[in-house]
Amino acid sequence: MRHNKKFNHLSRTASHRKAMLANMAISLIMHKRITTTLAKAKALKMYVEPLITRSKNDTTTSRRVVFRYLQNKYAVTELFKVIATKVADRPGGYTRIIKLGTRQGDAADVCFIELVDFDENMAKTPKTAPKKTRRSRRSKGAEAAATATEAPVAEEAKAEAPAEEAPKAE
Repeated sequence: MRHNKKFNHLSRTASHRKAMLANMAISLIMHKRITTTLAKAKALKMYVEPLITRSKNDTTTSRRVVFRYLQNKYAVTELFKVIATKVADRPGGYTRIIKLGTRQGDAADVCFIELVDFDENMAKTPKTAPKKTRRSRRSKGAEAAATATEAPVAEEAKAEAPAEEAPKAE
């Protein structure tokens, strides 16, 4: 029976799965984005997000625990120095999975998984103006016409007021 066995075994032995996820995690940390199948990406997300959370606390114990999973000192250094500083204020959700379609040979679902704070395309998006709420049921053309007719009336009133005040001062 499969009671409470929730992770995907990916049709591999435990040692093969462990080595594969460690290699994929190293590649993700070093390159910030990798392309893989959807099932592997979901398994990798479950594998790497606790490591990134652990890297926020830069202690010897945390480094040893992460090194036990990754077995690559360059990836551990990159994780603790570069990635941890960038995700320090993020409360989780360090990775993003974007589906790309199906693979030609076997029709497997292909996607890329990336670190959220390192996507240059998302960071460069221009900030749009805040969404305005319409308070009335009038259309935009009617609102523009109403303001256009009110503006000259207000300007005429301002222009007449100083002209009347100037003769009174004399």
